[in-house]
Amino acid sequence: MFIHNHRSNYPVLEMCRVLEVSRSGYYEWTKRSESAQKKLRKELETLIRHAFLNSRCLYGSPKINQVLKQQGVQVAEKTVARIMKELGLKSRTVRKYKATTNSNHSLPVHENVLNQKFKAEAPNQVWMTDITYLHTDEGWVYLASVMDLYTRKIIG
Repeated sequence: MFIHNHRSNYPVLEMCRVLEVSRSGYYEWTKRSESAQKKLRKELETLIRHAFLNSRCLYGSPKINQVLKQQGVQVAEKTVARIMKELGLKSRTVRKYKATTNSNHSLPVHENVLNQKFKAEAPNQVWMTDITYLHTDEGWVYLASVMDLYTRKIIG
């Protein structure tokens, strides 16, 4: 008596049933070589990814398309954009540095009482402050701190 272990083929059988294809058709499909169109597509994906990484992730589809044209690859910009989206390649936007401080003004300026002498003889004689800003997912946040120069502890 022949006992067939259907558990080993169960995922394949179930998939064939759901997709309404024959088991022999499925196995024939798995042995088929890759089509020329798929080979070209993979090659194009590789070229796009390479150009994108060479641009330090700065180029979008228009510039990637220009790079490909310089390499002799003719492809539509929309195709490049679609492939970049599918691959999850998003260009970074880099803003030019803009100085936000203008020292050329006639407003009153406080005297430099420390004069670069960063020593204190006792606590609470000299406090130093600084401010910086940090980029977060919710936008820019500002961080200000006050340090006692004698103890070097942040007090505010």
